[in-house]
Amino acid sequence: MQRRKFSREFKIEAVKRVRERGVSVAQAGRDRGVHEYVLRKWVKEFGPDPVQAFPGMGR
Repeated sequence: MQRRKFSREFKIEAVKRVRERGVSVAQAGRDRGVHEYVLRKWVKEFGPDPVQAFPGMGR
């Protein structure tokens, strides 16, 4: 099975659903087709400075 790659915009939108809209991590993950663990990691990486979040191009 091949790893999926997610764009920076996709990750930011998923994190915003959790942080700004109050959607649970589990629900936001289901809505976006991402495992809850992965989304929790993105929320943590997003941190206090969203401009610096997710600088790479994925794997």
